[in-house]
Amino acid sequence: MLQRPAAAACAALAAAGTLLVAALSGSANANGRAAAPDTLTAAQTLRTADAPAALLDAMERDLELDRQQAAHRLVNEAEAGATAGRLRADLGADFAGAWVQGAESGTLTVATTDARDVPAIRARGARAAVVHHSLASLDAAKARLDRAAARHATTDTPVWYVDVRSNSLVIQAVRPAAVRPLLAAAGVDPALVRSAKSAERPRPLYDLRGGDAYYIGSGSRCSIGFPVTRSSQQAFVTAGHCGRSGNTTTGSNRVAQGTFQASVFPGNDMAWVATNTNWTATPYVNGSSAQVAGSTQAVVGASVCRSGSTTGWHCGTVQQLNTSVTYQEGTVSGVTRTSVCAEPGDSGGSFISGSQAQGVTSGGSGNCTSGGTTYFQPVNPILQTYGLTLTTSGSGPGDPGDPGDPGDPSGTWSAGTVYSAGDTVTYGGVTYRCLQDHQAQPGWQPPAVPALWQRL
Repeated sequence: MLQRPAAAACAALAAAGTLLVAALSGSANANGRAAAPDTLTAAQTLRTADAPAALLDAMERDLELDRQQAAHRLVNEAEAGATAGRLRADLGADFAGAWVQGAESGTLTVATTDARDVPAIRARGARAAVVHHSLASLDAAKARLDRAAARHATTDTPVWYVDVRSNSLVIQAVRPAAVRPLLAAAGVDPALVRSAKSAERPRPLYDLRGGDAYYIGSGSRCSIGFPVTRSSQQAFVTAGHCGRSGNTTTGSNRVAQGTFQASVFPGNDMAWVATNTNWTATPYVNGSSAQVAGSTQAVVGASVCRSGSTTGWHCGTVQQLNTSVTYQEGTVSGVTRTSVCAEPGDSGGSFISGSQAQGVTSGGSGNCTSGGTTYFQPVNPILQTYGLTLTTSGSGPGDPGDPGDPGDPSGTWSAGTVYSAGDTVTYGGVTYRCLQDHQAQPGWQPPAVPALWQRL
């Protein structure tokens, strides 16, 4: 575990802006590439000019893109997320995952276990891959590994995840001989598993600052993930390994700030801190004018950027969702694996994709000189677990600040609720199915955001 002395605190950096990344619905062409921004309708246009310069600079550097390519990539990835959500609903038990690829994420591939689904996938403008194992079966096998990890040592097999590209459950092993006993303990069919030898031994990255620095007790320093509220209570979310329930915090200015209300680590890596009346939650990250607009989950292959107090802005791609990783302190499940680099002192910072909050930095391996792997705890489970509401700019998919005619507001949809892909709600007498994981925001009524909801 890496922990820096309190005196090592340094200035915060600019973070995510008002880039709207989930406003698109079904305009990919026959090659699977989403339409360019200048061909979109006004309601679908992404305000790429509002993206913070630091984020776009990092995308250009780390993903080897020019400015226009970076803007197009964000458009294409938003489109891919909505299309993948619709196909997941259409394919049902056959669905085996989705991913994007290419410098500008222009190609969406959707996998299925039934060749009869190929025409439907192609009709949506995506490429089709016919595979042996459904996503549900691979997720179920991973869940058995997660349960076995509670009673079986996994320090020699510290990372496992469902890899949709290879249609397998991958176990990264420092010592390959440790894989078979783990599978036996979990009751997992080896035919579902691909073992990958790796020297990676992830550890929590302490004292990170995706947002402003804060101090725990009299010494250690971490960073605010995202400001939130719970009813009228001002608060923020952060990494669970930063503190335990009852620990007190002070802000970057050393003024009394708040108290940890709940914390989980290992198992998950999540916590929230309730602040006193001197502190107010805002939609800003790192004190800049950039604003967070929502929490729509990015798909595998999408670009994602991280801001930390040690290395600043760095970008990469989402490698796998729903990953389990074993630190020295134990196994953490449900984190997202990325190609973004991080170093000690970056732990706890904000992971964002465009303007959409993704999670808080948990840990990783490598560094920002030679490259590395970093894991983040997704933000939506934190919000759902603790009943928290993400503080946002009030704009997002489809610019719902002006939703048009949303219809009669009666129904089961509710702002502040965390919805997962496949959930159904009613609104204005109509039933809708959720396409992408997100926390509902005021103004994001289902009729106003077709990228998030499909009318049934």
